[in-house]
Amino acid sequence: MTETRAAGTVRHDWTLDEINALFALPLPDLMLQAQTAHRAHFDARDVQLSTLLSIKTGACPEDCAYCPQSVRFDTGLEREALLPKDHVVDAAKRAKAAGATRFCMGAAWRSPKDRDLAAVIEMVEAVKAQGLETCVTLGMLKERQAKALADAGLDYYNHNLDTSPEYYDKIISTRTYQDRLDTLGHVRDAGLKVCCGGIVGMGEAPIDRAEMLRQLATLPEHPQSVPINNLVQVEGTPLAGTDPIDEIDFVRTIAVAKIMMPASYVRLAAGREAMSEATQTLCFLAGVNSIFYGDELLTTDNPAHQADLALLDRLGMRPENTPKYSDIEPGVAPDPAHAPQAATARA
Repeated sequence: MTETRAAGTVRHDWTLDEINALFALPLPDLMLQAQTAHRAHFDARDVQLSTLLSIKTGACPEDCAYCPQSVRFDTGLEREALLPKDHVVDAAKRAKAAGATRFCMGAAWRSPKDRDLAAVIEMVEAVKAQGLETCVTLGMLKERQAKALADAGLDYYNHNLDTSPEYYDKIISTRTYQDRLDTLGHVRDAGLKVCCGGIVGMGEAPIDRAEMLRQLATLPEHPQSVPINNLVQVEGTPLAGTDPIDEIDFVRTIAVAKIMMPASYVRLAAGREAMSEATQTLCFLAGVNSIFYGDELLTTDNPAHQADLALLDRLGMRPENTPKYSDIEPGVAPDPAHAPQAATARA
């Protein structure tokens, strides 16, 4: 007898056969399952807005084949030192004024030195003082470093798995898959929320996408935030010229991620600049409820924030920090005072 589980059930026992069966569903059936799972945990009209700032750019010693910040590739990206705290705080203020609720800071390190971590901790404390959630991505962490970030009040730590264990060595050779899992363990043990996802469109096979999602969904706790990145190809990196993923296959990946991790925020991350509004809309219907918001990600373009707000408005969706439709009397428009104000989120 086949076991029936309620839509939106949080599980950690997904098998590869089950995941492949989801990917093989007719798209309408898959989307229905994803939307049903999503609504079990979230208001389907709400979208969380995050802004990402590169606080230290370039000269990373790693050889991640997708990354223009690697010192091993000639991408024309200039090396920049760690930004001053005041610069970061100004960017956070602009991001909040533009409607963002989470401010993410990324540094191109293999692993932070203690003196660098101390500077980042000061940034975290200053950004939190602006009333924003905080997230950082700094590379691999030691146990004591994760605890220091938690003690400073950091909300999220981002550390992606990138791809499946089987495809991983085609993309990165300077750190192991286990290194990534170890960092995630330190982050969880410190009590931080985990932001962890991957990248598709790197030449991987469909089975690698399924296995990447299985890895994420069988962690001891599901990542509270799951960014799904569509590879942004940068000239000079080994993956420049890779055949892109089919847009419908990308939407399927989003939908399967939501079904498997229904209580997690699934974020439409890098690659939105090249997506049509129709593709982005399908991603929202598949369960996306978080986006990187602003004019630029770490080093690549992102749709302008005004265009994002306009699309959400046309879809009847809204930034998460505004009043829910259910709280507004029928026929009464939301108070414009709650709408995100026009401002740039570019650093």
